[in-house]
Amino acid sequence: MTTQTTDTPPAPAPAHRSWLREHSELGVCVLLLALGVLVLTDALTMDVDIAQRGPVGPKTVPIVVGAGLLLIAALLAVDVLRGGRGQAETGEDIDLSEPADWRTVLLLAGVFLGAAVLIEPLGFPIAGALLFWGAAFALGSRHTDRDPLLAAGLSLVTYVVFNNLLGVPLPGGPLMGVL
Repeated sequence: MTTQTTDTPPAPAPAHRSWLREHSELGVCVLLLALGVLVLTDALTMDVDIAQRGPVGPKTVPIVVGAGLLLIAALLAVDVLRGGRGQAETGEDIDLSEPADWRTVLLLAGVFLGAAVLIEPLGFPIAGALLFWGAAFALGSRHTDRDPLLAAGLSLVTYVVFNNLLGVPLPGGPLMGVL
């Protein structure tokens, strides 16, 4: 007994996709245009006292950045309208079928918030060491003998560089007189 199979061809794809779907990169152009207009508006309406100005002035960089944003938006729009398309991202070696690792995200958020709360009473060196060690633990490092030492060293170096070399004052906490 033979069975007859009817292979029906798959439904044809729509003959035309919507124009906006084919030119979705124009959304990036609109975003760049809006950002450029915002930067230029803020720069041109900036109230600057003539005594505060140097030879270049505080308006120069925002005007250059705003004009650059407008130029990039226009060039990208021309490229998209001429048929240019961005390459699809190849992505990283991640499996998109796996769920998000919320445990790691929540641990990192908790470590960050804990460091933000502890930075005033304990100072940056101690709160920073807890932040670096907690982040390493949340991301999977289980070297309990090495990680706290590296975190303390990294925190102290960061404190010294910012506080003493760059002049960015960070709270020292109990170590204020030591460093």
